[in-house]
Amino acid sequence: MPIASPKPLRSYNPLVVFVQDLLDERSATVPYPPGDTRPSWRRTQRFANDPLPLLLESYERYGPVFTLRLFHANSVFVLGPEANHYITVSNASNFIWRTSMFRELIGFTGDGLLTTDGAYHRTSRQIMLPAFHRERIMASLDTMVEETTAALDTLEDLPPAHTSPSRLPGPFDGAGCTVDIYAWTRHLALRIAMRALFGLDPDGAQAREIDAAELFEQTLSFYSTGYTLRMLRGPLTPWARQQQATRKLNRLIYSEIARRRRTGARSEDVLSLLIDAHDEDGASLSDLQIRDEVMTLLFAGHDTTTSTVSFMLYELARHPEALAGLHAEQHEVLAGANPTPEQLMGEGLPQLEMVLEETLRMYPPAWIGPRRSVESFELLGHQIHGGAFVNYCSWASHRLPGVFGEPDSFRPDRFTPEAKAALPRGAYVPFGGGSRTCIGMRFGQLEVRTIATLLLSRFSLSLPEDFELTIRQMPTISPREGLPMIVRPRTST
Repeated sequence: MPIASPKPLRSYNPLVVFVQDLLDERSATVPYPPGDTRPSWRRTQRFANDPLPLLLESYERYGPVFTLRLFHANSVFVLGPEANHYITVSNASNFIWRTSMFRELIGFTGDGLLTTDGAYHRTSRQIMLPAFHRERIMASLDTMVEETTAALDTLEDLPPAHTSPSRLPGPFDGAGCTVDIYAWTRHLALRIAMRALFGLDPDGAQAREIDAAELFEQTLSFYSTGYTLRMLRGPLTPWARQQQATRKLNRLIYSEIARRRRTGARSEDVLSLLIDAHDEDGASLSDLQIRDEVMTLLFAGHDTTTSTVSFMLYELARHPEALAGLHAEQHEVLAGANPTPEQLMGEGLPQLEMVLEETLRMYPPAWIGPRRSVESFELLGHQIHGGAFVNYCSWASHRLPGVFGEPDSFRPDRFTPEAKAALPRGAYVPFGGGSRTCIGMRFGQLEVRTIATLLLSRFSLSLPEDFELTIRQMPTISPREGLPMIVRPRTST
């Protein structure tokens, strides 16, 4: 007997959901907090294309709690340390994910950790926690180093001016080559997640039939299309393209589940834990439930790493003094050797740690925390009704000048141990907080540190002179046009 699935949404039809949202809003018993509550297509488009300035302007105008009507519905935004802590920790039980604006993810991830709440979420998280214990994560370092080294070897095979992350024969000369580091990192991070988290062979026959990294890019790009386009169904729509890519990824996951069940093959990975899991009544997870958790973790387990590595390398290319500090630390601590798990999990590379934390401050991949309130509540002098869309936003909160001085400047020294300890509670929330803190946070941090350390020890990277960074949300933030970088071998250490 399978473990009971979470309660389905009232409807998965986007037009029905649209109407339900309007009816729910009309039933509100208290006024919305101040803000821009009139319909505005310009505001909706601005939020979709470049939300950070809009949120910071609204904060300056209305304070830390305000309302914005986006597309068809009013959404309440709460910014700043106190609001972040209230939503994620002290009153987290009053806010749910499943019916928030992230409900659109169900069409891709299904009922995984990102789209469930309550008892089902707690059970699923408890099942998977052993795979993310410190010892298990440290044991995955060999896989991370092996995959990163192989990916770096492909860079040495690229001819000058080449722009694909694929392995191609050809000379590598001092002039360097141009590589989309964002695409290169996505392929690498997905291979690591497949092997280290799920024991999937990225070079196996089933995996070779598809380009999983490209399929994830295609699937996630659905969420960066316009709101109106996302409501359309039928052939040739963004929804149809997303579902086509999702079906191909499903075949890979379901075939591995079937193989494990048929052969009894198991290892110390998340997939094995999910297949063997039982609740106190002996109920187990169905293939669909396992698929949903695997798809969720494959998405979250590689997409956030891809964005963080990309943004880190972008900022280091613009701040040579920070890069010089990393090189000096590598020379002093590593002396040409690969880093150990203890060095990468602890405080053995403090310069790298400060660079990572500053990158996550400026570019938190999970940039927004959408919720829906259960009961009415009061926050910072504002009454907000039950059933309201409520969003905290780490991206905007991390850019508040009253919390982080010169917030648009890349300053790793703001994360010295002393400075970090002095931050207000809730000021720094790149991975959320409380019971919804990202389950793979330590795994992702280890992966970023490993990729960055090995990459920077072998290559120098610079930005093309005409490159300007733009950012998209799908639903994590990432470079909109990829990240072209000129890659050259390092001539000295």
